[in-house]
Amino acid sequence: MNYRPTLADLRALSAIVTHRSFRKAADELGLSPSTLSHLMRSLEANMGVRLLNRTTRSVAATEAGERLVTRLTPLFRDFDLALEEVNEFRGHPSGTLKINTSEIAAQVLLDAAVPTFLTRYPDMSLDLVTDNRLVDVIADGFDAGIRLREAVPLDMIAVEFGGDTRFVAVASPAYLAAHPAPQTPDALKSHACIRFRLPSGKLFRWEFEKHGHELVVDVPGVLTLDHVELMAQAAAKGLGIAYVSDRTARPFLESGALVTVLDDWCPAIPGLCLYYPGHRHVPQGLRAFITVLTEVERHRQ
Repeated sequence: MNYRPTLADLRALSAIVTHRSFRKAADELGLSPSTLSHLMRSLEANMGVRLLNRTTRSVAATEAGERLVTRLTPLFRDFDLALEEVNEFRGHPSGTLKINTSEIAAQVLLDAAVPTFLTRYPDMSLDLVTDNRLVDVIADGFDAGIRLREAVPLDMIAVEFGGDTRFVAVASPAYLAAHPAPQTPDALKSHACIRFRLPSGKLFRWEFEKHGHELVVDVPGVLTLDHVELMAQAAAKGLGIAYVSDRTARPFLESGALVTVLDDWCPAIPGLCLYYPGHRHVPQGLRAFITVLTEVERHRQ
């Protein structure tokens, strides 16, 4: 076969397979879905093999398409790394830094680190993806990720920031006036609890600790949400007890809309970390962001 696809064609195919969506891939590539679909039909016709299975509602790689993208993924990483190494001769960072994070962590970064970074390095762009999934930062094409310290993979380098954190159980004064406050985590089983659904579809289990004794509770509840801010708002409306980070709860606690329960069962835990693979070349932009993050953390202390 004399036909050789362009790098742009192959990156487009990889984006479609990764997102399993023409629309999401088109958004990433800056194309319209119809243009991207036409591009893929031309690629398949020129290569003489079907690479994608399409339905009206989804798209997935064929065996041939999956095999091709699997082989291309490390090549794309090497290609991007080569460009990054050349970019370092510019003397100042440029390009896009892509970080997977949670909404709460993004709020912490937006307080100081992000404004400082973008002001100091005007040739850099920052892409914060707040889908709240626990992703493989390497496989999913991120430069770094942010998680609680206890959830960072052991083979990653971690940079702590933001200090310790707490998860707290909160309810409105009106709810507690009608329902006696629980004295132990087990007592939550007789309360209306506002549950959190993880991106995986599983329900988050509430974890407590007191004097080294740990308890994990599968709480009952008639309301389940997938956004922590909505959980705090629901609790403030008297719909039950929520279990959220102290940062999410803080404005509600300060206004008196919420109060904490089971306070002595909610100790501080190690907070957020930016993490990245130590066995790979660290992009110049990521090194610059880590420097800014470290400076901000030093001033916070």
